[in-house]
Amino acid sequence: MMDLLLRPRTIINAVDPADIDALVEIHAAGFRRGWSADEIEELIVDETVTSHVLRRESLFGARRPQGFILIRTVAGQAEVLTIAVAPAARGRGHGRALMEEALRSLYRDLVPEIFLEVDENNASAVSLYRSLGFVEVGRRKGYYGEEHGPGGTALVLRLQLR
Repeated sequence: MMDLLLRPRTIINAVDPADIDALVEIHAAGFRRGWSADEIEELIVDETVTSHVLRRESLFGARRPQGFILIRTVAGQAEVLTIAVAPAARGRGHGRALMEEALRSLYRDLVPEIFLEVDENNASAVSLYRSLGFVEVGRRKGYYGEEHGPGGTALVLRLQLR
């Protein structure tokens, strides 16, 4: 019984401005061009953007963020701006938990659909999105610029919520 009390639990809530430095680190670890603190702060204060941060909480209080997602909703359409999980926290279902929380929030807000772009070579992300019901509705060749070569192709995925 004591083991259950000491086991950390996962919590997801809105991003707090105090989280920005940790989010910058997480984003930089997941993307070729990470976003700056100013870019992330600008998004989290934007009224059209919803943010969720995943933390591991123990008896001693909340820990550093382990991952986050930012979604913009305009004119009845939502778009995943970014989702990132810290390298040490990957493979534990945190990306799925963040996506599911974001989708529940959009569903409650009566948003009919959500879009996202994902690198076609990011097999784990593509698998996650497809398992959640996203379908491919387009491709953007050269979307992910590379220093050498033509750049990677982004899959444009959509999920109907209503």
